Amino acid sequence: MSEYSMEASILPVQAGQREANADIAVVIPAYNEERTIREVVERCLLQVEKVIVVDDGSSDGTVQALAGLPITLLRHAVNQGKACSLWDGMQEARRQAVSAIVTLDGDGQHRPEDIPRLLQHYRQTPNTIVIGARLHEWENIPRYRYNAIRFANFWIGLCAGYAISDSQSGFRIYPANLLDRVAVAHNRASGFVFESEILIEAGRAGIVSTPIAIPAIYSEQARGSHYRPVSDTWRIVRMVAGKLLAHGFYQHAAPHGGNERSPGRSPGNST
Repeated sequence: MSEYSMEASILPVQAGQREANADIAVVIPAYNEERTIREVVERCLLQVEKVIVVDDGSSDGTVQALAGLPITLLRHAVNQGKACSLWDGMQEARRQAVSAIVTLDGDGQHRPEDIPRLLQHYRQTPNTIVIGARLHEWENIPRYRYNAIRFANFWIGLCAGYAISDSQSGFRIYPANLLDRVAVAHNRASGFVFESEILIEAGRAGIVSTPIAIPAIYSEQARGSHYRPVSDTWRIVRMVAGKLLAHGFYQHAAPHGGNERSPGRSPGNST
């Protein structure tokens, strides 16, 4: 049993909290999430004023479930994948002139009530990516998924230049100007590769990630992500290998905070 108390970790909604978070947008990629999306969005709206949902060509009632909510809804005519949904949502957030972007999934596996805790840490270190990390509750994560995440963590951390606690969590806070500072391929088939590549390119630009513990929720209602442990992990490893071959290793002087960094030296390089 984890010693970390999830219920105690929820910060109560404060008067004026939404207004205080007017510079924050929540981006939610959604594909066939009619069972959960409305509740997730309503809970987000208790925390922030700006919520952007990107419907990725859903064939169920996802769009109808959002009727009447004060949100920005973007729609893909056909399914384009999580990477494109995240990219489009983040670009829309930037058009709304926010300073930071929260991303979370629409299936209920991330608690919007944890947004204030992540924001609290982000505001203290605004030049970082804050990640809601689940691996402290390993007993609540299916073993095959846990092993795949640990494997991906190793490779992504190797390429980014520092240890990363939960590279596959979609619950994150990004600086809004991040996409101006890193080059990522948003047309990738897998959103998990896109999210992994952001961590790598951000790390090489001196923007590291900070893990904040969140619960690992895997239930029938919160059915978990569309992560495919074998194929998505293989895509991640292939992407990482390509970057290592092209650019070599990279090592930070100050992991999990600060802006100091030092480029690693790949074999064959000389000073």
